[in-house]
Amino acid sequence: MQTSGVIYVHSALPAICPHVEWALSGILKTRVSLSWTAQPAAPGHLRAEASWVGDRGTGARLAAALRSWKMLRFEVTENPSAGQDGERICVVPGRPLWRATMSANGDVLIGEDQLRSLVLAHPSVDALRHALSQALGEHIDDELEAFRSAGEGSEVTWLHQVG
Repeated sequence: MQTSGVIYVHSALPAICPHVEWALSGILKTRVSLSWTAQPAAPGHLRAEASWVGDRGTGARLAAALRSWKMLRFEVTENPSAGQDGERICVVPGRPLWRATMSANGDVLIGEDQLRSLVLAHPSVDALRHALSQALGEHIDDELEAFRSAGEGSEVTWLHQVG
């Protein structure tokens, strides 16, 4: 079953850009050449984004491959496909990986068991509010927003996984 998604490399040092392309090429089994542009939110860094098509689970494999570089800031999305929700995986230097299930319209989905667990573990309203904020990825979105808006209007590359 094929699906699609987007890779957003929000900031990368120029020296690791070829390594990023090599890692993506290994997962997609095709040569990847991204269009790198300056990242105004991080002088001296570059940014790129690419839409991809591949098998289910490709988004997670792409994120795992990129996670090797601790200074890389990126997001990988995988769109929903028949019988499977979508997901978004974000990595920000110095923070743990953040991963969430996504609906077809891009909303973060929190399952009922996760909600029950959060309610039980955080009895005060303030603690629960903070835990829900973390589960929704608000801290990641806040940190990435300047990098996202700096890339508005940038060229998007299409990548296709070779079967």
